[in-house]
Formats: sequence, C-alpha cells, structure tokens
Amino acid sequence: MKAIGLRRPLPIDNPESLIDIELPKPVPTGRDLLVEVKAVAVNPVDYKARGRAQPTEGTPHILGYDAAGIVAEAGPDVTLFRPGDKVFYAGSIKRPGTNSQFHLVDERIVGPMPASLDFATAAGLPLTTLTAWEALFDRLDIDRSGRHDGRRLLIIAGAGGVGSIAIQLAKRLARLTVIATASRPSSVDWCRKLGADHVIDHSRDMGAQLRDLGLPAPDYILCLSDTVTYFPVMAGLIAPQGRICAVVSASKPLEMQLLMDKSASFHWEYMFARSAHQTADMIEQHRLLREVSVLIDKGVLAPTATEVLKPINAANLRAAHASLESGRTIGKIVLAGW
Repeated sequence: MKAIGLRRPLPIDNPESLIDIELPKPVPTGRDLLVEVKAVAVNPVDYKARGRAQPTEGTPHILGYDAAGIVAEAGPDVTLFRPGDKVFYAGSIKRPGTNSQFHLVDERIVGPMPASLDFATAAGLPLTTLTAWEALFDRLDIDRSGRHDGRRLLIIAGAGGVGSIAIQLAKRLARLTVIATASRPSSVDWCRKLGADHVIDHSRDMGAQLRDLGLPAPDYILCLSDTVTYFPVMAGLIAPQGRICAVVSASKPLEMQLLMDKSASFHWEYMFARSAHQTADMIEQHRLLREVSVLIDKGVLAPTATEVLKPINAANLRAAHASLESGRTIGKIVLAGW
C-alpha cells in the first residue's frame, strides 16, 4: 500500500522530511478496524511529532491522526462497525498514523461519518472536535445543554482548527457569550462567521479590549496557543472561581500561585489521553463522534475545512505542514485521494 513517512527528523523544506513509500497492508485483530483511508487532515501535533520522531532503523515513521474512509475489514471482536461503513476518527499517538492507504484503528475511538459530508470535509473534523468538546464540556465542566447560558468564554486563537469548532460548540450548544481572539482581518471575519459574539486581538492588551467592550471578566478561558506566554495574562483576566484550559504543552513550569487568590482552576486537555492509556471510558470518543455526526447532519455544527489538496502524497503533505508551521492558517487543511 502507499504511505507517507519519514526516516529522520528534518526541516519541512527538505524534500526528505516526508517521503512516499510502500508498506505491507496491515491485518486487523481484536477490536481493530482496517480502514481504507480516503482523506486525511493535518494538525499541529503532526509537525510536532515529525520534529521529535525517532524511527527504528529501516522502518519509516508514519504520521497522521485525522482520517475519513471506509471500513475494509474488521477484527474478530468488533461490534460497532462492519465492512463498507464510512467512518471518521483521530487515531492514537501510540500507533502508526493515518498517512497510509490502509490504517488500523480501535473501533472505540471511531465514529460514523456524517452522511451529509464527503470524505475530505469529514476528515477535517475529528481531532479538533474531540479536543474542543473535551476541553469545554469535560475539563471546563460547561453544560452543553445551555444551563450556563450567558456565561463568558474567552478563546485564545479562535481561527485555528480547534478554535473553529470550539466557537460553534460554545455558542450553538452551550449558548455562552463567546469572545474569540484573532489578529488579522481574515481570521477576525472567520471567527465572526462561526458565531463569536466579540473578537479581540491577542497581540494587544486583551484586558483593555474587554473593558472597552464593557465585558466583565471571562468565566472560562480556552487557550489554544502558547500556554507559557499567555498564562500570566489568563491569570489576570479570569473571573474569581473561573476555569482555564490549555491544549499546548508548557516549555517551562507555570506559576500556579497566580490563580490562588481567585480560587481559579487550571486544566489540561490532551485528546490522546484515552487511547494512549486505554482508559475504561475510551468508548466515549466513539459516542462523542457519533453525536457530532448527528449535529453536523442537522446543520447545528458546520465543518471547518478551508483547503483541500489532491492527491495524498509527500509533496502535498509537506506543503500542508509548511502552511501549518507558519501559524497563519484558518480552519483545517485536508488532503484527499491517493
């Protein structure tokens, strides 16, 4: 089967950083599905993993997490899907990635693909939706049925992949007042289109901008950018007894003492935690994606793919990584077709 891999970490402008390769088609066992991959998407975790990958000698490392495709075969213990089903999922950090024609994935982290979407559009959703959903509804404990209607959520870096779906979940399900940050006219427009009530510039004094808008301190903050840079700012902005969640790992210890006098709390969201640790509630990601699929088909949530590259090959994947590393992408970049 065709695949895209790397033999050693290299800068993305090096043509050897990601290469086209051929690999044997894997065989499903246990609860694994063998998925014929039709489309994949890129996320910051892809280029971060590329930079630290240490492939075994002679064995290329396969990256990629988001995928949409068709179940080709099912392991003997599979109960949720059957061959021919269209699925979408975000994979596991502990296993070979989705940048291959056929991919093994545990059925408990796979969802039925929205019937209203094609493979390319669907592939842009799983990782960012799982991250945003878990961050808002599990880590920040926001009620997704609207019980916290009107409370204020600040999303730092609202125009990226996670921010694009977090704005929708917070506004359309939880009915919060959503304040997103963006620094360019195009990203400001994108955040407003997705439902943000207010958009402020994270490169300027955010506290002053909130005061100028007459907005009280946010009850929740979701940080999707550099946690170390924004932690002191978030500690100053958060309301007493508020909650902060971050998804980007910290390069140095955070000064938690800054939160004490407000009794504010800090939470990490790591979408791969359930699959990496094989948690007892791992199947919640299947249920979550199944619910999201219904919300997409009902028009409650909108897909966030903004660019589709064809076909899936090393050259296009290198271009997608380069765009993502620039830090200026809006929504999701997807690759479709082999």
